[in-house]
Amino acid sequence: MFSFFRSDTAAADVYIDLGTANTLISVRGRGVLLNEPSLVAYTQGPNGRKKVLACGHQAKEVLAKTPGNVLAQKPIRDGVIADFDLAEEMLKDFLLRPEIKKAHSRPRVVVSLPYGVTEVEKKAVIEACTQAGAKQVFLIDEPMAAAIGSGLPIKSATGNMVIDIGGGTTEIAVIALADIVYCEAVRVGGHRLDEAVLSYFKREKHLIISEALAEELKINLGSAVSKKDIKHTTIQGRDIETGLPRNLDVSSEDIAFAMNGCIQEIINAGHKALENTPPELVSDIIENGVVLAGGGALIRHLDLRIRNELRLPVRIAENPLVAIARGGELVLDDPELLDKIQLEV
Repeated sequence: MFSFFRSDTAAADVYIDLGTANTLISVRGRGVLLNEPSLVAYTQGPNGRKKVLACGHQAKEVLAKTPGNVLAQKPIRDGVIADFDLAEEMLKDFLLRPEIKKAHSRPRVVVSLPYGVTEVEKKAVIEACTQAGAKQVFLIDEPMAAAIGSGLPIKSATGNMVIDIGGGTTEIAVIALADIVYCEAVRVGGHRLDEAVLSYFKREKHLIISEALAEELKINLGSAVSKKDIKHTTIQGRDIETGLPRNLDVSSEDIAFAMNGCIQEIINAGHKALENTPPELVSDIIENGVVLAGGGALIRHLDLRIRNELRLPVRIAENPLVAIARGGELVLDDPELLDKIQLEV
């Protein structure tokens, strides 16, 4: 019945990027069919049992309409499963969406995970996907998927470096011969940057702002270089001392100052990755440069700052937000590549 969608040459059917902020699902031959927040809305009974009401965008809608007794949780933390039951329910919900189930009812699934996850974390992902209806589950490293999706020649003997800045972590990987030679991971990503903006306004401006506003400022006003292309806007928050609403003029210099510590952690990790890379591969990276992927790559002038501090050519991947998903989708059609890069469990 499903021979139309399957072929003996295919490596797998569905790719899942289980992100801290968003989950993306690609289907072989059809591209990214789902890109939704990794969020579950639920109620909790007196016995502590959680009843899931909605996942993804639908969870946000439920929370907006009935916030009283409805709770929300992100079951993925730093790219790995933090709440197994909620993660399983979220995966079931996503894999049973009509556009995905229509293509494959019992799919062979590829899932990308942060580099260096434990055996327990690997098994939790496999079990959650199996319970959600997957026929077979393969695991690959996120930085490898990011490198493939960024168009790097990962099968060559030449060294290539990718910096993948996600919602929960940043991974800096050196890749050659379809293998990760060295990877430096730091728990700095989009959420840490949001928290840094929140803390800055509370500490320096005595103003409490919402998480949504902090994220908006990061995206629209944020910069990795404080003195370049300065922008201004006016925001409203709650004054810590009076408890009343207060307007405040904000510049991109404020946001750059707020995010500076986090960005410096990423750059320090880049230095450490280069220090631990074999010299012959470092010479390749000096020639080929570094590729930025993930949502954090969109921070204004981040490529310029990394270029200046690492003294390497830097380019941003085409559509960096979905670079990992694009890489995972390419793996679905390449059994030989999947065999080389899949993780042992």
